[in-house]
Amino acid sequence: MRWKRAAGRALLVCSLLFAGMSGAQGGEPRGDAAGRGPLTLVTGGDLTGYLRGVLDGWNARHPREKVTLVELPDAADEVRAQMVSELRSGSDRFDVLNIDVAWTSEFAAAGWIAPVDGRRFPLRHFLPPVVDTATFRGRLYAVPYVTNAGLLYYRKDVLDREGVRPPRTWAELERLAKTVAPKYGLDGYAGQLLPYEGLTANVVEAVQSAGGTVLAGEGERVTVDSAAARRGLSFLLDGVREGWIPRRALEFKEEESRQAFQDGKLLFLRNWPYAYALAHPGASKLAGKVGTVPLPGPDGQGSSVLGGSNLAVNSHSRHRKTAADLISYLTSEPVQRRVLTEGALPPVWAGLYAEPELVRRFPSLPTLKRGVLTARPRLKSPRYDQVSLAVQAVMHDALTHGRSTDATVARLSQELSAIVGRS
Repeated sequence: MRWKRAAGRALLVCSLLFAGMSGAQGGEPRGDAAGRGPLTLVTGGDLTGYLRGVLDGWNARHPREKVTLVELPDAADEVRAQMVSELRSGSDRFDVLNIDVAWTSEFAAAGWIAPVDGRRFPLRHFLPPVVDTATFRGRLYAVPYVTNAGLLYYRKDVLDREGVRPPRTWAELERLAKTVAPKYGLDGYAGQLLPYEGLTANVVEAVQSAGGTVLAGEGERVTVDSAAARRGLSFLLDGVREGWIPRRALEFKEEESRQAFQDGKLLFLRNWPYAYALAHPGASKLAGKVGTVPLPGPDGQGSSVLGGSNLAVNSHSRHRKTAADLISYLTSEPVQRRVLTEGALPPVWAGLYAEPELVRRFPSLPTLKRGVLTARPRLKSPRYDQVSLAVQAVMHDALTHGRSTDATVARLSQELSAIVGRS
């Protein structure tokens, strides 16, 4: 999945650098934990341009420890490939890495990033679920920087006309998708079902919303063969089979699905918060007609996967003390405020989601906060890339060919067990 950025100054952007890698076995950090000096911060493309201004503030106060920003190509696979190439070679070129939350376990297991002392950072001020994305085997290896959670978008004008409220459960979603959507020439519901990282996110959300899991712990056990996981998978499989999830959703990534919704072709859409602002400019045919609620589940509010990114220190960095100081600066409240207001990214500081002025400026903040607080990290595994690819391949085949839930679970269990067994 690409590192999602809204064009211009979108409300909130999903910074979802997905995918991963299997690495060499980890070891003790090899850099200088007490070292000070200039740094290089590497990240995916900063399309809003806010980060350079933030770093200018640091550089003005730290003339002997200035930070050089390296922006890699916007595509996640390119970002990952270049980071991994440097880390695997033992290079100290990058001191601080802005990595997707799903990469933390992999990078830590490979020994590429150094553990950090949580007492140095304002973790108690963060939204609680985000901290878990930065841990591996009970130890903190990174510090949350931005977060994200999936939301359910709906045509407020259509539901208002029908006199119904937005769905809180899968049954309500299905009923409205089957009955109301056709009356207005709309398809019912879509997420991101193309075989890429977005499909993994949609699958994991469905499973965990039903109370199930795909993997347990740090990825040591396969747990997809359960009644709860089957219920979650059936939500997607049955939806496509019955048609209230259109088959063209099997070709949707974030932007394709957003565009279909914004073009007035969908009643409901699962997407990230960045899509909200794009549906509200005056040029949009849906301006004023879109609402958002947390994702529904089988019996009430569902559970999103956590998106976002974490800041980590290269274990080969010669200036790890300065690197920790930079991370402390970037995760401070003033900078986190700029992350939201200038970068259009969801911050990790909980208090910012309740400030009246910010809520007036960014109306979806309260809904996003509810989504984050019930969200959970994506699959944790030192072999995340292989696990995610297996989920994508099996589920897309099942959705395309109408496989049964039992057959899908059996194949998922077999392929994931083979991967986990190699860890």
